[in-house]
Amino acid sequence: MAIPPSPPEDPAAPPEAASEAEAAGDCPRCGTPYEAGQEYCLQCGLRLPVQQGLVATLGSAWRRRLPWYPGDWIWPVLLGLVIAAGGAAAAIVYSTGQKPTRTIVATTPVHPTTITTTPPEPSTSTTTSTTTKPPPPPPPKRGLVPWPAGQSGYTAVLTSVPAGGGRAAAVAQARKALAAGLTQVGVLDSSQYTSLHPGYYVVFSGIYETSADAQTAASRAHSRGYSAAYPRRITP
Repeated sequence: MAIPPSPPEDPAAPPEAASEAEAAGDCPRCGTPYEAGQEYCLQCGLRLPVQQGLVATLGSAWRRRLPWYPGDWIWPVLLGLVIAAGGAAAAIVYSTGQKPTRTIVATTPVHPTTITTTPPEPSTSTTTSTTTKPPPPPPPKRGLVPWPAGQSGYTAVLTSVPAGGGRAAAVAQARKALAAGLTQVGVLDSSQYTSLHPGYYVVFSGIYETSADAQTAASRAHSRGYSAAYPRRITP
């Protein structure tokens, strides 16, 4: 008779499950190992620490790899050391990457500005005044001229009047010569001049330095009706 084959054995539990079934820690009082999720120690009845959260997970991982577990206090300490080391490293990197900078402030001297205010020039109003010029004075009446005292020269003799007829007759002749347009007309007393015959009042025209000028004056007198006019030197 055939022997039926034996039923296959159950596969062995994975190592991780077995390790989780192992003790999750030791009792703080008596040192008896306890499993994960166990609340009381089976030996002394002490309430075991609650194994939950991150600390419990880290503690379980520690126990699976190392035979000695210092306790849950190790994790806050290690976390503080990591934070302190990271801060120190960041500070070192920051301090070495920053170069000291020097701020240079350029100062420019400010000179006071003098503002010169020019007063406005007074306005001048130009007033144009129309002034009426007075009429020019009438030309002075030409009078008889005396012979310069003590002077020698030349003249044009127009006529001679005897002294017995009086000076008034000679003056009348001289005024007629002025009216005829002759210039520098006067009356001489021939008795006072050595170059003339005494006893006459001589009517003359012009006082000149040369005989030629006197001749020109005599010619002008001819054109004015005095045909007997002639040049003559007068000497005191």
